[in-house]
Amino acid sequence: MQISNWLSASILNAVLRNVPFTLPTTVYLALYTSNPTAADTGSEVIGGGYGRQVITFAAPSIENGMQTVKNATDIEFPIATADWGLVTHVGLRNAITGGNLLWSTAIPNPRTIQTGDKPKFLKDGTVVRFTN
Repeated sequence: MQISNWLSASILNAVLRNVPFTLPTTVYLALYTSNPTAADTGSEVIGGGYGRQVITFAAPSIENGMQTVKNATDIEFPIATADWGLVTHVGLRNAITGGNLLWSTAIPNPRTIQTGDKPKFLKDGTVVRFTN
């Protein structure tokens, strides 16, 4: 996943400049029809029963020499009551609406979500790593 400009600045300020940083109490998985980019400029799905879903992560572990976390449970979105379009990216956000983008990534197999579909992301499928 790509770290957002907002989060990278917040971490650098907190660690290296002693600027207070408020940790998110809840993290949400958001769906996008375009790349959110590090600057948080993408198009998030709207309408049709869509809503961000809470995502929780297991404890970090080292995988291939990198600190890694994975979602601890399946994440199910509500049944689409209208077409959501071609979902190409996901993002992690710090609020149920609005808020700040934390990380984002492209979905390996983008899907068109149509009325009646219920998107689901399986346990261990959402991965965040700190790379060297």
